[in-house]
Formats: sequence, structure tokens, C-alpha cells
Amino acid sequence: MRMPVFTEKAPKPVGPYNQAVLADKFLFLSGQLAISPTEGKIVAENITLQTRQVMENIKAILEAAGYSMKNVVQSTVYLSSIALFEEFNVEYSRYFDGEFPARATIGAELKGNALVEISVIAYKE
Repeated sequence: MRMPVFTEKAPKPVGPYNQAVLADKFLFLSGQLAISPTEGKIVAENITLQTRQVMENIKAILEAAGYSMKNVVQSTVYLSSIALFEEFNVEYSRYFDGEFPARATIGAELKGNALVEISVIAYKE
């Protein structure tokens, strides 16, 4: 089974991809930037607020597919500067209630004024 997932509560894709794809019991979310779903652009200027927007976008997509943050088993994080790592971690950790997924964090050049992009994989029985 393979099914695309879409919600108006997260930013619309800006290219040839889905917000997420459900494949059997796994949900694969495309990388999310700190784009406001209502404004269609990045509205936050610091890493804390951008991380919060990214995580809220992820949460909305998970919920649209019947998943939650507790179902996230892996995340890949792209930071525009590794110097943002500690500040990013503070906000990111608030979304997992101590049950953290596996994670990779990479320094990368991101689109526009984006400071962080996150993609996740979720699993549910």
C-alpha cells in the first residue's frame, strides 16, 4: 500500500513531491521548512521560532495520517549552521516527551532564509 498524505494545516509542496507518503505501516514525511501554512512563506527569523514552526508542520502532517509525534522513529535535521545546534535542540526536544527518535543532524545550505529543515519517518502498528 502506498498513499500520499496532504493537509491544509501544513505548507503546500513547492515542487514535485508530497507532504508525506504512507507505505504500509511507515509514514515518510518530506523535509519541512519553517513555512507558515497560511502565509506560504518563512515568517520566523530565529532558530527557536523556525524550529517550532517546522515541528508544528510535521505534527499537522502526522495527525492528518493518523499518526503522532510518539510514532516518529527517525528524523533527519539540516541546519544552516552547526552553531545553531544547541539552541535548536532545546526547542526540538519539547516535542518528544523524552522518547526521542533516532536522528542525524547535518550542516547544509538551505533555501532562502531557512535556518532548519527536518524530515521524519514514523511507524505505527
